Amino acid sequence: WQAIIEAAEQHNEPGRFTTFIGWEWSSVPVGANLHRVVFTPDNASIASQFLPYGSDQSQYPQDLWDWLNQTSASTGARFIAIPHNANLSKGYMFADTDLKGRPIDARYARIRAQLEPVAEITQTKGDSETHPTLSPGDEFADFELYPFYLQGNPEPYKATAADYLRSALKTGLHIAARTGVNPYEFGVIGSTDSHTGLSSAEETNFWGKVAVDSIPENKAEGLFGEASATGWSMSASGLAAVWAESNTREAIYAAFMRREVYGTTGPRIKVRVFAGWDFPASAHQSVDFASIGYAQGVPMGGKLYGRADLSVAKAAPQFIVQALKDPVGANLDRVQMIKGWVDKAGVSHEKIYPLAWSGDRRVDAQGKLEAVGNTVDLSRASYKNTIGSSSLSAYWIDPDFDPGQAAFYYLRVLEIPTPRHSLLDSIALKQSPPEGYPATIQERAYTSSIWYQPGSAP
Repeated sequence: WQAIIEAAEQHNEPGRFTTFIGWEWSSVPVGANLHRVVFTPDNASIASQFLPYGSDQSQYPQDLWDWLNQTSASTGARFIAIPHNANLSKGYMFADTDLKGRPIDARYARIRAQLEPVAEITQTKGDSETHPTLSPGDEFADFELYPFYLQGNPEPYKATAADYLRSALKTGLHIAARTGVNPYEFGVIGSTDSHTGLSSAEETNFWGKVAVDSIPENKAEGLFGEASATGWSMSASGLAAVWAESNTREAIYAAFMRREVYGTTGPRIKVRVFAGWDFPASAHQSVDFASIGYAQGVPMGGKLYGRADLSVAKAAPQFIVQALKDPVGANLDRVQMIKGWVDKAGVSHEKIYPLAWSGDRRVDAQGKLEAVGNTVDLSRASYKNTIGSSSLSAYWIDPDFDPGQAAFYYLRVLEIPTPRHSLLDSIALKQSPPEGYPATIQERAYTSSIWYQPGSAP
């Protein structure tokens, strides 16, 4: 632990390169992934006053949270715990009960929301946004799925609502309606979770999950005791993006706490969204976009409260959006708004709205946008930026808004199709592409949500 602390302190250069002191709590009861990455913005003098709490001490998240609060009280340390690989949690990560089967109450919800303001939405062992069985109407839900558990004995994978973040956001609305506190009001980031010491999230520079699958020749070998999970099952993902005022521990920690963060599957896509009631219709095209957003609205991760003084014409929230491609990456295909809510009968819903897209494509009567096309040359594993846009922006008003209904809104930004690492490996190996894996993917970015809450701000 002291060596980790010293390494973090040695390489921390405020304003240029920021390091954090932290560890992973790797709870895997009955093969269910409940891992958390825990970090503190505090320095060596504080971190040296405790030893990390491990899953060998307890497999229960509640015990981890209790320890974090007790340690905070005794040392002054501040902590954030980040759930990751929820897709492999076997229905436990974002359930409506605790691990002992008890319904989540207000105390549990409050502690979890305090210590876990951010969750991981994508990483090497798959994407955790949603799943085709949970979002059958989402044409892009079938993305980088990882249908294997972290145990050696074979067990069929089953996606549940407690394993994916979009469903968790809806579950949080249900719990908030019952207890008054939402435990799943979290922001999102991407991460790699590589065990190689290399944070390689690019398809063209992917060094695998562990050392054995770091070269194409070894990718066909089974990993984690499961012969079906190979190096090509892994995803070259992802990155955490933070809207911080400076590149320092304090500023980045503050951004995490206010949830002004987002995740990408590898590209350095730049995206921003604000919600408010009085934006100018041209705000999304303004050079003062961010200034307008902060002055007249709330950013990603924020809450927008109802306004009783609004006229009927302005009774729905407005969103302004800007997205910019990775400077050395692929063009953008589209920007989508994902909305979730719970109706008066207690039934949860989701809907995807196209906000902005490249070219002169059209949206059909069912709200589906035409595909952007595909420039990938499968024989060379290359693509051309002759389709798509370098930037997209939008001013959007929710056409289905109900002022008495709590809801969440987040953006998904898609790139045009590009070669997947499995295709690149096949070219390097002079073999046919491995069966069962897509040759191309549409990389993406996910923003943290903005929550609408009926009633005035507290």
